[in-house]
Amino acid sequence: MKILVIYTHPNHQSLCYAFLQKVLKGSHENPNIKDIQVLDLYEEGFNPVLVFNEHKRRRDMYRDPHLEKYRDQIIWADKIVFVYPIWWGRPPAMMLGYIDQLFAANFAYKDKKGLLPEGLLKGKSVVCVSTMKGPANYPLLWLNNSHKILMKKALFSFVGIKQVKFFEFGNMESPKGKQTKKLEKIYRYFKKIDC
Repeated sequence: MKILVIYTHPNHQSLCYAFLQKVLKGSHENPNIKDIQVLDLYEEGFNPVLVFNEHKRRRDMYRDPHLEKYRDQIIWADKIVFVYPIWWGRPPAMMLGYIDQLFAANFAYKDKKGLLPEGLLKGKSVVCVSTMKGPANYPLLWLNNSHKILMKKALFSFVGIKQVKFFEFGNMESPKGKQTKKLEKIYRYFKKIDC
């Protein structure tokens, strides 16, 4: 199994970075994982801003040469792992900008007759590891599970990825947030996964 980890947080002293380290530690100890690539969007200087004009059309984004490296990473990966905070009920703008540009028509999906497109990323799986300041049930009770709906239904299902696992960790700025226990949960998960 080949894993692409997409890390989206500007601070390497953050709890999100500690979760990234647990993902990597568990993955390196897992004999089922043959190779790992890490894409740190902030460190990479990824430009999340979409630009469309008479020279750069949205329908041609799937062949933009500036994004070829990132498309190759997605094609290469069997499993894509996103590590990020939840800010204002959704992932950071940096990560959403990456999604806007990479999960493009004719690369991640293909329009066809009918209501839904054909997902072109079938066979891949996704794990989302997210942290938030608010309570763990905040997205479910106050936001009608909008984060999971956005990620699973509006994005991953649309591009053909059916296997999606979520770890939403709340109360992460609280002294009672059980951070160590949650970090160990991620380590153990990645040490044991087999597909």
